Amino acid sequence: MALERGKLTNVVAVSAGSTVGIVTVASNKKIYIKSIVAAAMGDFGDTAGIQTGKAHVYFVPTNGGSAGTPARSNQIFNIDLGIKETALLEPSYPLVLSATGDSIRVGAMHTTVNFLITGDKES
Repeated sequence: MALERGKLTNVVAVSAGSTVGIVTVASNKKIYIKSIVAAAMGDFGDTAGIQTGKAHVYFVPTNGGSAGTPARSNQIFNIDLGIKETALLEPSYPLVLSATGDSIRVGAMHTTVNFLITGDKES
């Protein structure tokens, strides 16, 4: 089994109130997620009283499920981010996506959040 190392995605900007797929397994080629970088990119606009943005990360298996409300059972990270703050999510062990269609989805609330995922994938 040969592995391709490095970034699994380019920087993906997720608009406030959106959730998008960022990494998906194709042809049963395992993906090992080593780290996720989340960076709040702007101000909080007209959201009175809101001082933090939110970054969400979901592990969505191919056998069903979805990301977002009310399907919080797939949420693995929920981070509060200040204006222009960056967080590094680095699990103790890699997250493993193994079946075709398994995916990582990311979401943002109150501001645009940029995401970058690093790890390895089978080639």
